[in-house]
Amino acid sequence: MTSAAGLRDHPETLFAVPKIVADRRADGSIILKSTARLRESARCVGDWLEQWARQTPDRIFLGERANVEAPWTTVTYRDALRQVRSIAAWILAQGLSAEHPLVILSDNNVDHALFALAAQHVGVPSAAISPAYSLMSKDFDKLRSMVQLLDPGVIYVSGTKPFTTALAAVAPLHSAKIVSGTAGDTDAISFRAIAATPETPAVEKAFAGVTPDTIAKFLFTSGSTGTPKAVINTQRMLTSSQQAKAQIWTFLEGARDDLVILDWLPWSHTFGANHNFNLVLRNGGTLYIDGGKPAPGLFATSLANLRSVMPTVYFNVPRGFDMLIAALRGDDELRCKFFGEVKFAFYAGAALPQNLWDALEQLSVQTSGRALPMVSAWGSTETSPLATDCHFQAERSGNIGVPIPGTELKLVPSGDKLEVRVRGPNVTPGYWKAPELTAQAFDADGFYLIGDAVRFADPARPERGLFFDGRVAEDFKLNSGTWVSVGTLRVAGIAALAPLVQDIVVTGHGGNEIRFLVFPNIAACRAQASLPDDAEVKDVIGHAKIRAAIAHGLARLKAQGGHSSGHATRALLLADPASVDGGEITDKGYINQRAVLTRRAGAVAALDDDASAEWISCGG
Repeated sequence: MTSAAGLRDHPETLFAVPKIVADRRADGSIILKSTARLRESARCVGDWLEQWARQTPDRIFLGERANVEAPWTTVTYRDALRQVRSIAAWILAQGLSAEHPLVILSDNNVDHALFALAAQHVGVPSAAISPAYSLMSKDFDKLRSMVQLLDPGVIYVSGTKPFTTALAAVAPLHSAKIVSGTAGDTDAISFRAIAATPETPAVEKAFAGVTPDTIAKFLFTSGSTGTPKAVINTQRMLTSSQQAKAQIWTFLEGARDDLVILDWLPWSHTFGANHNFNLVLRNGGTLYIDGGKPAPGLFATSLANLRSVMPTVYFNVPRGFDMLIAALRGDDELRCKFFGEVKFAFYAGAALPQNLWDALEQLSVQTSGRALPMVSAWGSTETSPLATDCHFQAERSGNIGVPIPGTELKLVPSGDKLEVRVRGPNVTPGYWKAPELTAQAFDADGFYLIGDAVRFADPARPERGLFFDGRVAEDFKLNSGTWVSVGTLRVAGIAALAPLVQDIVVTGHGGNEIRFLVFPNIAACRAQASLPDDAEVKDVIGHAKIRAAIAHGLARLKAQGGHSSGHATRALLLADPASVDGGEITDKGYINQRAVLTRRAGAVAALDDDASAEWISCGG
């Protein structure tokens, strides 16, 4: 019988072979780095746009559509550069600078991209702020803190009407001009009018003055432990990251026609912006903007777009893969097209549960006779984001790969784990207007303290990659002295309770046992319990079939793990979704453990109450 691994495309047709050295030091730390030298990267992001506008002027750069029934509206590289230069002339006339940057509140769209590129083209930082802080927030506290910190010169929204309340909330904190992408918004400057501004000689002069040290953008951290921090992203960070990517994803050199991406990931986060958007721009590819996302009621849009435009590389977060797999199982035509045209899949944002990895692999083999290559990477907003890349086919989910060319990792013993730190040209110089936080973020050797732990796939062969081993600050001890690896257990728990859960928060700090707070997948629970689509959440999570299935899943996890740190004895299903204002969830759907435990102390107390009828006990 042929194994799935043997049916994959040969990795050497897509990626470079990892070559890694490990310097083991007397203090117990290990320095990991690639033996490949990082070649010279572009001076700035604008050089890429200028290059493709000259070499492939008629190639589609960006595409979008208003809804799934509408045709795609596209912009070529030639037209993009023309508009960027015009918008840049207007930006310069407003006197924008790092002290008064461009702030963008809207979702991904072509105008958003052109506005940000225009600012960066002439040395003015842009700052995309998650629309959740404007459209989903109730108190606007985080939005206020961001606007107050940046003191923007211009704020862009796709339309003033949806942002009316948010704009009013921040109005006393700035003197910025408001620009709208919606024609007819009389209370704002028209973006279309700005894009028609005649180009001036000042644009070329300002573009020539951009250096690798020029600030390209500010990206905000999640703010789960306080006020969001503005991470400085320099031009060097962005271009060196993509240069390293091109050296390890070797198919990119000369790919162009082969690089088509359909992507929803928000440009307010480093994954969607610095990794995916810049991947397309650096390599002259095409990006179709997906107006959907992996959320109830919105993923149908993503599927309709996928039927219209099949990407050559598929990017998503674990929740997106979960929803995709369910859709592919029920759509033969889409499944055949997906596995026939996608070169490989890339997951990031959170660890991919093994059950999803196995399911995608099985579907691929059944459909096309080959296992779709699945790769990943690791980093943070502060590393722009690439620090490691799994540019080889791992045997299972969770391998985050090896350090990219030009980037060093320092692995430092921390209890029974290895804390990982990062140094390289892709790492931020610090946080905007926060010198004390910047100083605290680096060790004496200049390595960024990212706060994650890793372990070797094979300590004797560092080229086989690293596995993410949780957040150092999230892990805790039971009163037996046994450490609980929260990241590892969370992924195992999601797999054991699939498909009824969306995410898990691990608790039990200082106690005898581990417990789970569970964010349920309400749609899957309704289906399991044979309830109608409009069934109340409390009725769904309280249904006997659901409680029994959760108990069975906990028992299955116990059978797999056995020891006290490898399973949970109780689970409590949460009726309320994760809170944006509370910092419990990001745009990518990643749950912040600490924020949930803090905000839901009552639920934790219920888990610890032996007399409570809310929690579900481990069955078996």
